[in-house]
Amino acid sequence: MKVLKFGGTSVGSTESILQVKKIVEVQTEPVIVVVSALGGITDNLINMAHEAASGNSSYEAAFESIVKRHDQMIRTIIPTGTSRKRTLYRKVHALLDELKNICQGLYLLKEMSTNMEDTVVSYGERLSSLIVSTLIEGAVLYDARLFMKTEQKGGKHMLAKTETEQLVKKTFKYSDSLKSEVCQSKKSVVVVPGFIATDVVTGHVTNLGRGGSDYTAAVLAAVLGADSLEIWTDVDGFMTADPKVISNAYAIDELSYVEAMELCNFGAKVVYPPTIYPAFHKNIPILIKNTFNADAPGTIIRDKLRDNSRTIKGISSITGTSLINVTGLGMVGIIGINQRIFSALAKNGISVFLVAQASSESSTSIGVRNEDARLAAAVLDNEFAKEIAMGEMNPMSIIDGLATVAIVGENMKGNPGLAGQLFGVLGRNGINVIAAAQGASETNISLVVRKDYLRKTLNVIHDSFFLSEYKVLNLFICGVGTVGSSLIEQIRTQREKLMAERGLQLNVVGIASGHFGVFSRAGIDLANYREAMQQGGPSNLERLRSEVIGMNIFNSVFVDCTASAEVAGLYKEFLEHNISVVAANKIAASSDYALYRNLKDTARRKGVKFLFETNVGAGLPVINTINDLTGSGDHILRIEAVVSGTLNFIFNTISADCRLSDTIRLAKEKGYSEPDPRIDLSGKDVIRKLVILAREAGYVLEQEDVEKHLFIPQQMFEGTLDDFWEQVETLDDDFERRRRELEKQRRRWRFVARLDEGKASVQLCEVDYWHPFYNLEGSNNIILLTTERYKEYPMMIQGYGAGAAVTAAGVFADIMSIANI
Repeated sequence: MKVLKFGGTSVGSTESILQVKKIVEVQTEPVIVVVSALGGITDNLINMAHEAASGNSSYEAAFESIVKRHDQMIRTIIPTGTSRKRTLYRKVHALLDELKNICQGLYLLKEMSTNMEDTVVSYGERLSSLIVSTLIEGAVLYDARLFMKTEQKGGKHMLAKTETEQLVKKTFKYSDSLKSEVCQSKKSVVVVPGFIATDVVTGHVTNLGRGGSDYTAAVLAAVLGADSLEIWTDVDGFMTADPKVISNAYAIDELSYVEAMELCNFGAKVVYPPTIYPAFHKNIPILIKNTFNADAPGTIIRDKLRDNSRTIKGISSITGTSLINVTGLGMVGIIGINQRIFSALAKNGISVFLVAQASSESSTSIGVRNEDARLAAAVLDNEFAKEIAMGEMNPMSIIDGLATVAIVGENMKGNPGLAGQLFGVLGRNGINVIAAAQGASETNISLVVRKDYLRKTLNVIHDSFFLSEYKVLNLFICGVGTVGSSLIEQIRTQREKLMAERGLQLNVVGIASGHFGVFSRAGIDLANYREAMQQGGPSNLERLRSEVIGMNIFNSVFVDCTASAEVAGLYKEFLEHNISVVAANKIAASSDYALYRNLKDTARRKGVKFLFETNVGAGLPVINTINDLTGSGDHILRIEAVVSGTLNFIFNTISADCRLSDTIRLAKEKGYSEPDPRIDLSGKDVIRKLVILAREAGYVLEQEDVEKHLFIPQQMFEGTLDDFWEQVETLDDDFERRRRELEKQRRRWRFVARLDEGKASVQLCEVDYWHPFYNLEGSNNIILLTTERYKEYPMMIQGYGAGAAVTAAGVFADIMSIANI
């Protein structure tokens, strides 16, 4: 025998209630079907009763709406002209007439007792069970008021277990040696209204509270020894997290009773929490199924799990949380403080769902619902009035606007490092844990965070503990020029491969230029990002800042593909908000040393990354190599580098047929140089790169400290660009004469950046044919690192040092290194 419970959404529409009929009729064994009121009817009944009791005649319209809803349901699902339909109409309208009379009485008296409200609410299940028992041919309707009994405890209706068990057995003619009447036939259906009950003393109609239909079903299953309990609802089972918050949450195949209870108690609304215990006590498996997706496997709750490999099973949360802080040095060593706290709260009907206490006993934080916070503080202020007056304790303080998150899994027990990993990943994402609690059972770690960080907290935990199918990195890309657009295309083409092979999902949530920007938490279609940017509206520095910080999204990375000093000025604030920064932009890392150091220290302090590998050598692994060397204890003695693709192109191209001025024009035409080539010829870019390398090698260096020996006279950098083009031709003859002499000596020009024991310089050098710099082709870069370990034979890094594709690839590599933290 099985017990099947169908919730309000399952019986709320024509389509769903016919699906209930189909589910019940395919059962091959006797079943008890427990039903809730039609979806939304319970709230309608409560509102209607309150309107009537307040003297508001609008209750009549509410009543007519309820009548219409049930009439329409009967008219649609029961065949026309049948005696069943006529009988059902008569019984339903008899109940509705009773309800109407009650409401008229409330309207006249202008008051309503708790007993009367319970009576009004009971009509929801009484009506729905009538309809369902008629819809399913051969079904028998049992009135739950005759065997579900409650008693008053602490001002609430609580199940009277002994009386209920006796009456259930009597009603269903059950004995331990003989299964119930329901079980004796090969196939029978009994329909029972859930939720409703009667008081064991007064006989007044009561109920088991919101979600009480689940409890009704569980009690029947336990008392009658059912083989299983099925809860049919509108979701595919227990989810790893709230799918409204986490889009890639998925249904959990199986849970232990303990795990299910923990998730229910902390906000998972799949099952009413008291439902678990009766089934657990009799070791009856509970199956959570979706009425609207009956073929889905659902979630099974049982004692012994087939697959118990996951450490964390699910995450649940409660919003509307407040903390009451009970503090005072006078609490230390005093026996009975906690007993007084909880006794005082219990007497006033205040439920505490979280307790965190310092080992010094000088402070205790108590988690309560927002609506109970003020009363709880007043109750405790009164309880400890004497101690507060004497200065031994402080008045109660309240922290509002919080949310509580519970991480649940029986395999957390005895798993060292789990809590450290949890707090570490939250810290790296800038999430402050205000209070935390974990019991000795180690099946639940509960955290209190600010309410506006709840979404981010849930996503971080879900992503980090492999509850998600993919690890997600959320990217903001600034700049869609040659580098930025190449990066976006590389991400687009690699995205599916990374998901399939590495379980990594790169989610671009923001793209901005100096003119337009688009931001979307759900992600941007990279195939049409330019159109999305146009539609996303104008972009400026303030919008960029507010969108990136305001989205407050987890695992976020800001990628700067601009050369803007203003954009670089945002890095510090982004890092302070736990947003990693990847920069192709050289300005920040080469600016004042104090700012550079501050950015590095902020990233380290916040547990995020500030990466700028492409600042030198485009996609070449230069900075990472220096960091690996110094990090492993080596010391950089000397750096010699050719790191200007533009200048290397010029001095590789210069010849008798292509003089100096010609090569400079050619570099501009091919896009190797800036539109104003004097920027490259000034050596400023090379100086910046040398400063960055020196700093990463451990030297304190400013741009002004670099000796600059240029091959273009200073006066040519003054005046207009047109003046420059006229003047630079005057250098052609001298450079050609010197070039011929170098050619005879088997030498070539290279613009070399050099750091030697902290002394830095940039200058045009003549290199011999045997030197590694001699055969450097095109716009390639080369870097020689002389260290304590690589003293006789310096380490050499060589390759493409310019170009949008390789620079974008270097930025992509930095992003991937963050993903692999």
